[in-house]
Amino acid sequence: MSWELVLWLMALCALLLPLVQLLRFLRADADLTLLWAEWQGRRPEWELTDMVVWVTGASSGIGEELALQLSKLGVYLVLSARRVQELERVKRRCLENGNLKEKDILVLPLDLRDRSSHEVATKTVLQEFGKIDILVNNGGRSQRSLALETSLDVIKELMELNYLGTVSLTKCVLPHMMERKQGKIVIVNSLAGIMSVPLSSGYCGSKHALRGFFNSLCTELVDYPGITLCNIYPGPVQSDIVKNALTEEITKSIENTGDQSYKMATSRCVQLMLISMANDLKEVWISDQPSLLGAYVWQYMPTWGLWLFCKLGKKRIQNFKSGLEADSYLKIWKRKRD
Repeated sequence: MSWELVLWLMALCALLLPLVQLLRFLRADADLTLLWAEWQGRRPEWELTDMVVWVTGASSGIGEELALQLSKLGVYLVLSARRVQELERVKRRCLENGNLKEKDILVLPLDLRDRSSHEVATKTVLQEFGKIDILVNNGGRSQRSLALETSLDVIKELMELNYLGTVSLTKCVLPHMMERKQGKIVIVNSLAGIMSVPLSSGYCGSKHALRGFFNSLCTELVDYPGITLCNIYPGPVQSDIVKNALTEEITKSIENTGDQSYKMATSRCVQLMLISMANDLKEVWISDQPSLLGAYVWQYMPTWGLWLFCKLGKKRIQNFKSGLEADSYLKIWKRKRD
């Protein structure tokens, strides 16, 4: 083979490689670092076994699925949310489908808004299991209403639950981890904590606040390399988040949650979350396209990102006012991709 042919082949590979990577990205369902960790990184079944994992918001959606997948890894589970009956149901599912016994799961009712109860709850977990290896801050609610029509009571509720409740519980658990010089704090944020969308002004505000707080906290823990913070930003996921979303008034609920099947499967989202935890990734984005692409645009070209979402926002608002699920326009992309 001549050198000239070798050079031509190298040039062809250089041209094809970006095209291949672009095609891979268009079908990606997470950021590239996370996908690399899924391919070459540490496995959850190697890293998380025998750990004590405290999951808030464990009564449905991502929290429930996380409890189910963790139960198969041989961990000790603490399940927290407000609805005790739902927590007991999740516990039964974990015992049926996992490798745990009754003593391995603690049902611990918790209202994130009641910050005075967080210290007692933390002590209860420590008395039961002696340690807390991983705290998964998953509890929270979303919102579907226009900013000018939304009462301040709704925005206050979102900040109390999504932001202050998460910060409060973390501040109760963190001293224990600092004493042991090890632990993982997982924050289930949202792509709405990176890019803002219409109909969710209060929700986006609470999620942006979480990102700012925990990124700052991460810089303050440099003397504790054994403590890792993992900020997880899911996009649209099949769950009850729309069903349980707040509207313009505290007492008003969503009338039509619409079809959720076009969104990412909860099981896939949680699978990627566990990989993130096993590999101590600091920040991960989990979403199908085009939401994942939107996050990259917003992150690296914010002016264009804001322009794009102002355009897409019109369709989202139209869907909402027509009684449709706000994000249903994403179905078109999913059909084309599949």
